[in-house]
Amino acid sequence: MTVASPVLALDLGGTSLRAAFAPLGDPAALEMVGRWPAPASMAELEGRVASILADRPVAGIGITAPGLVEGTVTRWVPNLPFLDGIDLQERLAPAGVPLAAGNDAQMALLAESAVGAAAGLDDAILLAIGTGIGSAVLTGGRIARGAHGGACSFGWASADIGDPGEDRSGWLERKAAGRALDAHATAIGLADGAALIDAARRGEGAALAAIGAVGDALGTVLAGAVALLDPQLVLVAGGVSESLDVLAPPVLAAMRRQLPPHLRGITLRAGVFGPRAGLVGAAVAAGRGREWWRRKE
Repeated sequence: MTVASPVLALDLGGTSLRAAFAPLGDPAALEMVGRWPAPASMAELEGRVASILADRPVAGIGITAPGLVEGTVTRWVPNLPFLDGIDLQERLAPAGVPLAAGNDAQMALLAESAVGAAAGLDDAILLAIGTGIGSAVLTGGRIARGAHGGACSFGWASADIGDPGEDRSGWLERKAAGRALDAHATAIGLADGAALIDAARRGEGAALAAIGAVGDALGTVLAGAVALLDPQLVLVAGGVSESLDVLAPPVLAAMRRQLPPHLRGITLRAGVFGPRAGLVGAAVAAGRGREWWRRKE
């Protein structure tokens, strides 16, 4: 019996590149290949992918990127600027092998909606909270992409009309991402965001106040998104998802303050794939092809 070729899933982030093979029909059954520091150039990325593919044919390639992706072109990737304007199909895929590319948060939601916490749902929001904030929306059973692939970038949402803005990070990222947790920790004499979370779990007042400020920012912005989209579920992915035991209460409180009664029952939950979500999503996308965001009937 002939065994079908697997797909190659690549999760390219601002600090690392991870790779895994997966069966075409079972994207969550990842066979890890390796993890490396994020490439410093296109030539380094091409060389790495070529070495992975050297001895193994694949049915398709899926790749995430931490930025704006339009089709298979990475339009704007702030942490990896050498990718700006690059067509990944042309540069990474061997002849005849299709490639699917997408924003990392959109791919994470694809994983959760296909085979994870949002499976069977038509409408959901995902926030991927790490060093920055990525986000994605499932609406009517498909991932919202917008005109250029950059829809629903909630890290750029603002609840402060006086904020002057920045070119490379949005208000919510500056108030609630991992680096904001680190800054809050330093301000009260703790090492980093992880120490802040631990202190909040111990009930320390200053840590709880800091977590409350982060939760207020997240919940206020999410309330606007929930009011606009009426999702069945809000998912949290990324490293901060492991801290929902202390973060969820202030987030939900802020959301419910800003929502009408019929939307206050919204559920906030961690995704099931954790740090594997990008790889699983890339494997799903590789099986679906270039228009991976459309629900496969």
